[in-house]
Amino acid sequence: MGDESDPGRLYDLTAARTSRVVLAAYSTSFGLGARLLDAPTRAGIDAVYGLVRIADEVVDTRRGDGAADLLDELEAETGRALERGWSTNLVVHAFALTARRCGFGHAEVDPFFASMRTDLTVRVHDRESYERYVYGSAEVVGLMCLAVFLNARRRPGEPLRVPDTVLVRGARALGAAFQKINFLRDLRTDHDELGRAYLPGVVPGRLRRRDVEAFCREVEADLAAARAALPGLPVRPRIAVAATVAVYERLLARLAATPPEDILRARVRVPDTMKVALAARAAGGQLLGHVASARSPRPRKVLA
Repeated sequence: MGDESDPGRLYDLTAARTSRVVLAAYSTSFGLGARLLDAPTRAGIDAVYGLVRIADEVVDTRRGDGAADLLDELEAETGRALERGWSTNLVVHAFALTARRCGFGHAEVDPFFASMRTDLTVRVHDRESYERYVYGSAEVVGLMCLAVFLNARRRPGEPLRVPDTVLVRGARALGAAFQKINFLRDLRTDHDELGRAYLPGVVPGRLRRRDVEAFCREVEADLAAARAALPGLPVRPRIAVAATVAVYERLLARLAATPPEDILRARVRVPDTMKVALAARAAGGQLLGHVASARSPRPRKVLA
């Protein structure tokens, strides 16, 4: 990220390292895909995840008295950092640098914090509040990651790369799919420990097979949209996203095959060794496809 003898660059580097520690500590599936990225892009993804995770910890771990004030303080500091490019909070600092470089800001950050705030007040979601929550808590995170994928390697003076509608749809769908899968596997914890019911129309203690089937169809549609967007991504992000999608697809398949009463009893997981194998297979497939595409001769123009 720069010369460590430069105090300003050293601070930026330390902030980036801090966000990486947060990602490594809290997510194996997401972190596995991030390790497949080039250094600038990985630093950007670390920064996005770092802020998202800290906000999530405020509402899930700290919660209770004072949590709303802490979330307000984090949002306010993030807003200030977006404007001035500096924060005394290392995670916020890394996020602000990434946002300014990659071209996202309040359009994504404001809905995110709005969704986080509902976790402190809303206990049961209907379809409208559920969709609004998923957008703010997950789809905008997908959009931030997409901006990183397209612009993390952008040089000074180069224009921002603006995604097309397929990429935007895919990024939102991918964020939504990851969030929804976590809703289903954390159904018991969310209800028993946090007092929340995210899935509209689903009573956590009376989960039915048809509830699981309908929910899995919804997530499968999101994953299909995400896969359709893969060809538009740069090579390394394409490989990383494909690897992460493979892990979550296996998790979804396990949830679909698990009796509803068992979903309520224990958290369904994909073993770490299987995650690595799935990610490696998906990444290898994308890499082989890229190599084959690069080697394919371009069709010659035929002169009439």
